[in-house]
Amino acid sequence: MSTAPVPEWLDRSFSAREKLQLALEIVGSYARARWCLWRTDLPRTLEALRSVAPDREARWPDAERAGVRLGRVVGRTLRYLPFDSRCLMRSLVLTSLLARRGIDSSLVIAVKTEPFGGHAWVERQHVPLLPPAGPPFLRIVEI
Repeated sequence: MSTAPVPEWLDRSFSAREKLQLALEIVGSYARARWCLWRTDLPRTLEALRSVAPDREARWPDAERAGVRLGRVVGRTLRYLPFDSRCLMRSLVLTSLLARRGIDSSLVIAVKTEPFGGHAWVERQHVPLLPPAGPPFLRIVEI
């Protein structure tokens, strides 16, 4: 059984053109996620973001590593937006980018009671692709 080669962009810096393309994809995914959340609930928003057909037929032998790298890029890009770019929005945008690349993922939500708070992140096969919540947060749902 042969495995597909690791995409070369995992091991090198992005070119200026690639950075721009990825930033535009992230901002577009952010706008779509905001629009969907405004119109419907979280499960339907996730369904819409995941329904995007992959750009190409690709096998990802190291999908977790690709997801972590994309997660870092999403976080760095969204912090410059003047809008809400906290953990839920970062997670929704990353979910959209992964779906476009044919990579399955799960959205995880955790809460804490004192003081009340919540946190969301994305995982692939139980590997966190965005910073997860630690104690005192309790994982409540995986979508």
